[in-house]
Amino acid sequence: MNEKEKAKNGLLYDANYDTALMEERTWAKDLCHDYNHLRPSNMTDRKALIEKLMGKTSKSFHIEQPFVCDYGYNIEIGENFYVNHNCVILDAAKVTFGDNVFIAPNCGFYTAGHPLDVEQRNQGLEYAYPITVGNNVWFGGNVVVLPGVTIGDNTVIGAGSVVNRDIPSGVIAAGNPCRVIRSITEEDTKKYWKE
Repeated sequence: MNEKEKAKNGLLYDANYDTALMEERTWAKDLCHDYNHLRPSNMTDRKALIEKLMGKTSKSFHIEQPFVCDYGYNIEIGENFYVNHNCVILDAAKVTFGDNVFIAPNCGFYTAGHPLDVEQRNQGLEYAYPITVGNNVWFGGNVVVLPGVTIGDNTVIGAGSVVNRDIPSGVIAAGNPCRVIRSITEEDTKKYWKE
Protein backbone atom coordinates (compact mmCIF):
# COMPACT_ATOMS: atom_id res chain seq x y z
CA MET A 1 0.00 0.00 0.00
CA ASN A 2 1.49 3.38 -0.99
CA GLU A 3 1.37 6.49 1.21
CA LYS A 4 -1.61 8.00 -0.64
CA GLU A 5 -3.59 4.78 -0.13
CA LYS A 6 -2.68 4.76 3.57
CA ALA A 7 -3.96 8.34 3.90
CA LYS A 8 -7.19 7.44 2.13
CA ASN A 9 -7.72 4.55 4.56
CA GLY A 10 -7.14 6.68 7.69
CA LEU A 11 -3.80 5.03 8.51
CA LEU A 12 -0.57 6.72 9.52
CA TYR A 13 1.28 7.72 6.38
CA ASP A 14 4.43 9.59 5.39
CA ALA A 15 3.34 13.06 4.32
CA ASN A 16 6.70 14.78 4.70
CA TYR A 17 9.08 12.57 2.73
CA ASP A 18 6.96 10.70 0.19
CA THR A 19 7.98 12.01 -3.23
CA ALA A 20 4.63 11.36 -4.94
CA LEU A 21 2.66 13.27 -2.29
CA MET A 22 5.20 16.09 -2.29
CA GLU A 23 4.79 16.45 -6.06
CA GLU A 24 0.99 16.48 -5.78
CA ARG A 25 1.12 19.19 -3.08
CA THR A 26 3.52 21.27 -5.16
CA TRP A 27 1.18 21.03 -8.17
CA ALA A 28 -1.78 22.19 -6.04
CA LYS A 29 0.18 24.98 -4.38
CA ASP A 30 1.38 26.22 -7.78
CA LEU A 31 -2.26 26.41 -8.90
CA CYS A 32 -3.20 28.22 -5.67
CA HIS A 33 -0.35 30.66 -6.27
CA ASP A 34 -1.56 31.32 -9.81
CA TYR A 35 -5.14 31.73 -8.56
CA ASN A 36 -4.14 34.15 -5.82
CA HIS A 37 -2.21 36.34 -8.25
CA LEU A 38 -5.00 36.75 -10.79
CA ARG A 39 -6.82 40.07 -10.88
CA PRO A 40 -9.99 39.80 -8.77
CA SER A 41 -12.00 40.94 -11.82
CA ASN A 42 -10.71 38.05 -13.96
CA MET A 43 -13.57 35.73 -13.06
CA THR A 44 -13.18 33.49 -16.11
CA ASP A 45 -9.61 32.43 -15.33
CA ARG A 46 -10.31 32.26 -11.60
CA LYS A 47 -13.19 29.84 -12.15
CA ALA A 48 -11.14 27.73 -14.59
CA LEU A 49 -8.26 27.36 -12.11
CA ILE A 50 -10.55 26.27 -9.27
CA GLU A 51 -12.25 23.75 -11.59
CA LYS A 52 -8.82 22.38 -12.50
CA LEU A 53 -7.72 22.25 -8.85
CA MET A 54 -10.73 20.76 -7.07
CA GLY A 55 -12.12 17.25 -7.30
CA LYS A 56 -15.69 18.46 -7.84
CA THR A 57 -17.14 21.91 -8.33
CA SER A 58 -20.58 23.31 -9.00
CA LYS A 59 -21.94 25.80 -11.52
CA SER A 60 -22.28 28.54 -8.91
CA PHE A 61 -19.33 29.18 -6.60
CA HIS A 62 -17.06 32.03 -5.55
CA ILE A 63 -13.78 31.74 -3.65
CA GLU A 64 -12.12 34.99 -2.57
CA GLN A 65 -8.37 35.30 -2.77
CA PRO A 66 -6.12 34.25 -1.15
CA PHE A 67 -7.04 30.59 -0.97
CA VAL A 68 -4.70 27.71 -0.11
CA CYS A 69 -5.08 23.93 -0.10
CA ASP A 70 -2.80 20.88 -0.01
CA TYR A 71 -4.02 18.70 -2.88
CA GLY A 72 -7.25 20.13 -4.25
CA TYR A 73 -8.53 16.86 -5.71
CA ASN A 74 -9.96 15.88 -2.30
CA ILE A 75 -12.23 18.97 -2.16
CA GLU A 76 -15.84 18.78 -3.37
CA ILE A 77 -18.16 21.80 -3.31
CA GLY A 78 -21.91 22.06 -3.83
CA GLU A 79 -24.01 24.74 -5.51
CA ASN A 80 -23.99 28.35 -4.32
CA PHE A 81 -20.70 27.93 -2.45
CA TYR A 82 -19.00 31.06 -1.10
CA VAL A 83 -15.64 31.40 0.66
CA ASN A 84 -14.32 34.70 1.93
CA HIS A 85 -10.61 35.69 2.15
CA ASN A 86 -7.82 33.57 3.68
CA CYS A 87 -9.37 30.12 3.63
CA VAL A 88 -7.03 27.16 4.17
CA ILE A 89 -8.14 23.60 3.40
CA LEU A 90 -5.65 20.87 4.28
CA ASP A 91 -7.26 18.15 2.22
CA ALA A 92 -5.15 15.06 2.80
CA ALA A 93 -8.55 13.36 3.16
CA LYS A 94 -11.86 14.20 1.48
CA VAL A 95 -13.46 17.57 2.35
CA THR A 96 -17.06 17.74 1.15
CA PHE A 97 -19.26 20.84 1.26
CA GLY A 98 -22.99 20.71 0.49
CA ASP A 99 -25.10 23.36 -1.24
CA ASN A 100 -25.45 26.93 0.07
CA VAL A 101 -22.37 26.86 2.28
CA PHE A 102 -21.00 30.28 3.29
CA ILE A 103 -17.56 30.58 4.86
CA ALA A 104 -16.40 33.85 6.48
CA PRO A 105 -12.77 35.09 6.41
CA ASN A 106 -9.83 33.26 7.95
CA CYS A 107 -11.40 29.82 8.26
CA GLY A 108 -9.49 26.55 8.18
CA PHE A 109 -10.53 22.98 7.44
CA TYR A 110 -7.82 20.56 8.52
CA THR A 111 -8.13 16.86 7.74
CA ALA A 112 -4.54 16.14 8.78
CA GLY A 113 -3.34 15.46 12.30
CA HIS A 114 -0.16 14.20 13.86
CA PRO A 115 0.56 11.36 16.29
CA LEU A 116 0.89 12.16 19.99
CA ASP A 117 3.93 9.86 20.10
CA VAL A 118 6.99 12.03 19.46
CA GLU A 119 8.94 9.33 17.59
CA GLN A 120 6.13 8.75 15.07
CA ARG A 121 5.61 12.50 14.68
CA ASN A 122 9.31 13.15 14.11
CA GLN A 123 9.31 10.50 11.35
CA GLY A 124 6.95 12.77 9.41
CA LEU A 125 3.94 10.52 9.94
CA GLU A 126 0.42 11.91 10.06
CA TYR A 127 -3.17 10.74 9.68
CA ALA A 128 -6.05 12.21 7.70
CA TYR A 129 -9.77 11.92 8.43
CA PRO A 130 -12.49 13.39 6.17
CA ILE A 131 -14.54 16.49 6.91
CA THR A 132 -18.16 16.60 5.77
CA VAL A 133 -20.30 19.75 5.76
CA GLY A 134 -24.02 19.55 4.98
CA ASN A 135 -26.28 21.97 3.10
CA ASN A 136 -27.09 25.52 4.22
CA VAL A 137 -24.20 25.85 6.66
CA TRP A 138 -22.69 29.22 7.64
CA PHE A 139 -19.25 29.50 9.25
CA GLY A 140 -18.39 32.72 11.10
CA GLY A 141 -14.90 34.22 10.85
CA ASN A 142 -11.84 32.40 12.18
CA VAL A 143 -13.48 28.99 12.53
CA VAL A 144 -11.23 25.92 12.58
CA VAL A 145 -12.68 22.50 11.70
CA LEU A 146 -10.54 19.53 12.75
CA PRO A 147 -10.10 16.02 11.27
CA GLY A 148 -13.05 13.66 11.10
CA VAL A 149 -15.80 16.21 11.80
CA THR A 150 -19.28 16.10 10.24
CA ILE A 151 -21.53 19.17 10.39
CA GLY A 152 -25.23 18.72 9.69
CA ASP A 153 -27.57 20.73 7.45
CA ASN A 154 -28.98 24.16 8.31
CA THR A 155 -26.37 24.88 10.98
CA VAL A 156 -24.46 28.02 12.00
CA ILE A 157 -20.94 27.76 13.45
CA GLY A 158 -20.11 30.90 15.45
CA ALA A 159 -16.99 32.98 14.86
CA GLY A 160 -13.79 31.79 16.49
CA SER A 161 -15.02 28.24 17.07
CA VAL A 162 -12.77 25.20 17.12
CA VAL A 163 -14.90 22.32 15.86
CA ASN A 164 -13.41 19.08 17.18
CA ARG A 165 -16.58 16.90 17.20
CA ASP A 166 -19.65 16.35 15.05
CA ILE A 167 -22.33 19.07 15.09
CA PRO A 168 -25.97 18.10 14.34
CA SER A 169 -28.37 19.74 11.88
CA GLY A 170 -30.43 22.83 12.63
CA VAL A 171 -28.38 24.35 15.43
CA ILE A 172 -26.20 27.29 16.39
CA ALA A 173 -22.89 26.00 17.74
CA ALA A 174 -19.90 28.00 18.96
CA GLY A 175 -16.92 28.03 21.27
CA ASN A 176 -13.61 26.35 21.91
CA PRO A 177 -14.33 23.51 21.86
CA CYS A 178 -17.40 24.12 19.73
CA ARG A 179 -20.66 22.99 21.31
CA VAL A 180 -24.34 23.33 20.51
CA ILE A 181 -25.78 26.56 21.94
CA ARG A 182 -29.37 26.09 20.80
CA SER A 183 -31.63 24.97 17.98
CA ILE A 184 -32.52 27.35 15.17
CA THR A 185 -36.25 28.08 15.51
CA GLU A 186 -39.11 29.77 13.67
CA GLU A 187 -38.37 32.93 15.69
CA ASP A 188 -35.01 33.19 13.91
CA THR A 189 -36.81 33.84 10.62
CA LYS A 190 -38.15 37.10 12.11
CA LYS A 191 -34.97 38.31 13.80
CA TYR A 192 -33.87 40.87 11.21
CA TRP A 193 -37.25 42.13 9.99
CA LYS A 194 -38.69 45.42 11.16
CA GLU A 195 -42.36 45.27 12.03
